Amino acid sequence: MRPMENTRKPALRLAIGHASLTGPRERNEDYCGVATPEGLELENKGVLAAVADGIGGHKGGREAAEYTVRGLLADYFATPDTWGVPRAIETVTTALNRWVIAEAGRNAELAGMATTLSAVVLRGRRYYTAHIGDSRIYRLQDGRFARLTVDHTWEHPELNNVLSRAIGLDPRVLMDFGDGELAVDDRFLLVSDGVWGVLPDALIAEVLLDHPEPQAAAAALTSLALAHGGHDNATAVVVDVLALPPAGLRDSLESAAGLPLPPRLKPGQEIDGLVVEEILHDARETLLYRVRNRRNGQQLVLKTLQPGMLGDAGASAALLMEEWRSRRVVSPFFPQIVPAEGRSGLYYLMTWHAGASLQARLVSGQHFPAGEVVRLGVALLKAIATLHRLDIIHRDIKTDNIHLGQDGVLRVLDLGVAISLGELKPGEVPGPAGTPSYMAPELHAGAVPAAGFDLYAAGVTLYHLLTRKYPYGEIEPFQKPKFAEPERPTRWRPEIPGWLENVLLKAVAREARDRFETAEEFLLALERGASRPLSAPSRQPLAQRNPLLTWKIIAAVSLVLNLLLLLALFGGR
Repeated sequence: MRPMENTRKPALRLAIGHASLTGPRERNEDYCGVATPEGLELENKGVLAAVADGIGGHKGGREAAEYTVRGLLADYFATPDTWGVPRAIETVTTALNRWVIAEAGRNAELAGMATTLSAVVLRGRRYYTAHIGDSRIYRLQDGRFARLTVDHTWEHPELNNVLSRAIGLDPRVLMDFGDGELAVDDRFLLVSDGVWGVLPDALIAEVLLDHPEPQAAAAALTSLALAHGGHDNATAVVVDVLALPPAGLRDSLESAAGLPLPPRLKPGQEIDGLVVEEILHDARETLLYRVRNRRNGQQLVLKTLQPGMLGDAGASAALLMEEWRSRRVVSPFFPQIVPAEGRSGLYYLMTWHAGASLQARLVSGQHFPAGEVVRLGVALLKAIATLHRLDIIHRDIKTDNIHLGQDGVLRVLDLGVAISLGELKPGEVPGPAGTPSYMAPELHAGAVPAAGFDLYAAGVTLYHLLTRKYPYGEIEPFQKPKFAEPERPTRWRPEIPGWLENVLLKAVAREARDRFETAEEFLLALERGASRPLSAPSRQPLAQRNPLLTWKIIAAVSLVLNLLLLLALFGGR
């Protein structure tokens, strides 16, 4: 079989072979498939290979195996690019599992049908495995043959061939996931039990070593299994790694990383047919310009690094990953990325919208009534929900990063410190980020970033819009704040409805367990409003809120009682 290649080089190159034989059985209940995308889809999602072995007899086993593999190969590539591989596969297989169970219940001929599933994704310089049942995944590397999966069968002499887990057996899918680094000349093998149940591992390894071509290796394994007396279907998929892409950024951004930084531009100057009209933001590391496309007159925002950041590979990589991440957030609540054709420098373009940030509106003296804050809160929570569905955490939600356009549309800005949870390596902890007054108490103590912290920041944002204050007071950088009870917003704005105050106090509660768990839950509370109000949060006893003050009061009361007792004793003489 010809190696799978990508038009851009260097890139991931693979050679793939597969074979599936029916054997003595009348019907082959195994099913295998491989999806080999190209271009950006190859970089973002990788190559997916899968083997399934259906159970249930007659039509049902084959139906379950084929539907599961076909569904996985199709739907995995429809999941957001920002999702990690395990989350994408788990989401797809959960839906496939529901379908298999439902079909078995509707059709008597399919009763009891289920299937094993073993899948490998090779993306960039890493591989990912997903497995349920007793089909297997092996890896041959430098002559070492290792099994990457554990069979899900009952550990009992009389039940050693009975599956304990499979697609279609239980409403809850419990997949095993694994991952690791790829190396050139790695060989992956996916097989049904019709192969490994007949051939010992040592013989399987010998066949793989004796057949350098993956198609020949797959055919040899299945034929040998039947020749050795196998009574089951025999299926094998062999995937060889021929070449790997460079480490680091995805290939689509790698070429841009070598571009020079544009010089600092002034209004009227031009770059790549883009005329600078205004400097929108001049920060320590980044620059934002409003530009006009000379060709079509479209106004855009150009984001780049300060010229002084030349040579800073980390800053360049961060800008490129910000662009990559922003491309995947397709929503009216965010500026949209605009392709920059033939760019000569390191920058990216996004749509420009007339208007101002919420903070700029506050500074200008604009007053936000409660009803307007609720409307903006609903839009903000919808925007945050969009990010969280993509497994992206913004990490710097605040009034400065929320834009209200002249068209009345709220848009969330600046994904510069955002992280994609699916992009983090195992054990990787991103550095701190955020604006102190908007950061949850746990973040000040070094907590790992989580989606819930965006919801806390959204609560502080709405609180600040209403009161121009912060629930725990303004917190300066490097300050070690102490969190007591949040100040009730009605202290500053008595006309705020009680139900809205309760929502805000829940959003910014000191303890994470007392806050909203999801953006959808927060959104629902705002949309229901006074029709189904939240109960007022209970205030903690003084002893928990301020132990030191409690002991001072106790000591003072004790001292007064002792003095009164002494006076009573002496006065009675």
